[in-house]
Amino acid sequence: MNANQLAEFGARHIARGIGRVSNLVIDKAKGSWLWTVEGKKYLDFTTGIGVTSTGHCHPKVVKAVQEQAAKLNHAQVNIFYHKPMLDLIEKLKAVMPSSKLDTFFFWNSGAEAVEAAVKLARHSTKKQNIIVFQGSYHGRTIGTMSLTTSKTIYKANYGPLMPGVYVAPYPYCFNCPIYKKLPDKYNINNCCNDPIDQIEILLKQQTAPQETAAMLIEPILGEGGYVSPPNNFYKELKKLCEKNDILLITDEVQCGYGRTGKMFAIEHFGVVPDIMVMAKGIASGFPLSGIVSRKELMDKQPPGSMGGTYAGNVVSCAAAIATLEVFEEENLLRNVDLRSSQILSLLDKKLKPLLPPQVNLDIRGLGLMIGIEFKGVPYGFASEVAKESLEKQDLIILTTSIYETIRLIPALNITEEEVVIGIKKLCKAVEMVVKRLP
Repeated sequence: MNANQLAEFGARHIARGIGRVSNLVIDKAKGSWLWTVEGKKYLDFTTGIGVTSTGHCHPKVVKAVQEQAAKLNHAQVNIFYHKPMLDLIEKLKAVMPSSKLDTFFFWNSGAEAVEAAVKLARHSTKKQNIIVFQGSYHGRTIGTMSLTTSKTIYKANYGPLMPGVYVAPYPYCFNCPIYKKLPDKYNINNCCNDPIDQIEILLKQQTAPQETAAMLIEPILGEGGYVSPPNNFYKELKKLCEKNDILLITDEVQCGYGRTGKMFAIEHFGVVPDIMVMAKGIASGFPLSGIVSRKELMDKQPPGSMGGTYAGNVVSCAAAIATLEVFEEENLLRNVDLRSSQILSLLDKKLKPLLPPQVNLDIRGLGLMIGIEFKGVPYGFASEVAKESLEKQDLIILTTSIYETIRLIPALNITEEEVVIGIKKLCKAVEMVVKRLP
């Protein structure tokens, strides 16, 4: 079958509920580049939605997987220990935000890990309710759909969902009504503190502290728009949790593992969570997720209450060990800082001049988790930019949130030259879409 026939076959036989940004049939990938079955080459600024952080098919990760698969490829976690998991824990302990986060549970996907965190919070506190934040994305299982608020498409018509979930505002300064009215007084560097005030009201009106097990939050909003909070937000949130005996869970599935220039995004804000969730970039494309917490919390769960057939798969753990070794050997966090500064500078110089004066542009993000929001453009503008990038510039990018926002998620080892190529392609796509504006 040729590429079109393969795509048509997929459309007939793969569940329609899977959203897809292209009909490309990918044959191979290396670093920041993808090739289709027809041999066409694309620059990838999506990394599988933040998964292949060391680039596609990093040779060190590939070698580790090949060697492990030939030695042992399944050691069921409820039956055995296996050495790759134990070695991975030893390496992970060294990069945790705090030495207090010392006990791990591994699963397969981000959604499963979020559910594991909720199970731990409910069981250890003997309380039920969970507070989540507006714009959050935590998964698409029944439980995590209940916690997700970034878009209605993820959970519409799938109810009834898990009860005991309450939603608080996330500090989104670019779309904050207080900022809009008083932009000279309040901004990301001087928060109005309204989100914290609203959480206190929530605890008085909707879910009492004695019923609230945890607050679950993405340190940087992912599907909600790649939004960073004001610097003081997390310290105030942590104080509120401690005051009310509520656990703080950080969902680092998309923003963790070096994506923001630190191993975990919460480190930017000087706060240590009670439970931390990780997945995506943890194993460079192999299915692995996990939670980490304090031993005294984890030890409250009875043996048998946690587990799973493929939980902490031995091959995925080998890939995760190799991933951490790549971080160390190639100094990826340093590269993230360098390439982040480069991208932000190029966008400021090259992108802004392309837009008409009525368009308000917000370029934001930490590290290589960069959002570009356009305000004052027609609905669908960001999607048109992504489509133009794909079809005319051979650049793969994604949109995010309910607003007109592009997100850039390149590999953490992307080169200076690849950044220049990618931003040039993006700017050309924006220029062409702007020319078609009414």
